[in-house]
Amino acid sequence: MQAANMRKRQFHLPMEASLLHSRHGSSDREVPDKKSNFHLDLWFYFTLQNWVLDFGRPIAMIILPLEWFPLNKPSAGDYFHMAYNVITPFLLLKLIERSPKTLPSSAVYLCITTFVMGASIHLVGDSINHRLILSGYQNHLSVRENPIIKNLQPETLINSFELLYYYDEYLGHSMWYFPFFLILFLYFTGCFTSVKEDSRMPLTAWFLVIPSGLYYWYLVTEGQIFILYIFTFFAMMATVMHQKRKRLVLDSNGLFLLYSFSITLALIAIWVACLWNDKILRKKYPGVIYVPEPWSFYTLHIKSAH
Repeated sequence: MQAANMRKRQFHLPMEASLLHSRHGSSDREVPDKKSNFHLDLWFYFTLQNWVLDFGRPIAMIILPLEWFPLNKPSAGDYFHMAYNVITPFLLLKLIERSPKTLPSSAVYLCITTFVMGASIHLVGDSINHRLILSGYQNHLSVRENPIIKNLQPETLINSFELLYYYDEYLGHSMWYFPFFLILFLYFTGCFTSVKEDSRMPLTAWFLVIPSGLYYWYLVTEGQIFILYIFTFFAMMATVMHQKRKRLVLDSNGLFLLYSFSITLALIAIWVACLWNDKILRKKYPGVIYVPEPWSFYTLHIKSAH
């Protein structure tokens, strides 16, 4: 009888250990002690596609001959935007997969879904906006002040263009950028380690950090999302200080993100300082937070000069 009880106890011990491991397995995976490698491939692809498919999108529409892309068909920039809407969510998911910390999957999937929807709304609005620019629409003016819009008949058509502007610049940007920055922040929260040797960036990362910071400058200024950006940056700094109390430091990937955002803040400060006394742009961007869009500057000071 005693021998039978001993065998039963020996049988249950491995099962209990297995159950204990399965319950606490996720927390074991979140211990930031394992070797942290810089994700050179992902950050390189991420930076490259941001510059080519997002920043390069309006440039492609300007450079390529209009005869190749009739106004009633998608332009080159539209195809760039379509590629961006597919590639960026994929790269974000791959980035989340490599996080040392297990992130909430429901929040990640919801962010990705919202991101794709917002970027798709922006694709349509931005496509029509580009065609309006080719017809004489001026980005530095409001919808009702634009020469090609203000004389439209019936006047209710102007409301339709204002709705289009709302979808493009407000709803599309919000649904695009909010989940984008939230995913980056969620990833950032897992970029901490107790190994001091991991808290330095390799040489290759330094070659990428300046283009990355410059792109985020374009994203924040053109997307008019300074408040979202600065809150994300402050949340990152607060997370760093909180983790410092636990004697944890940023790994190379976390440093890359933090340095990129720091460069962005410096560039925004220089940009605003240079255009501080521009009366025309001041009229379009009233209020306390004055961050002009680069393409508004282009249509006002560069395109009009030619």
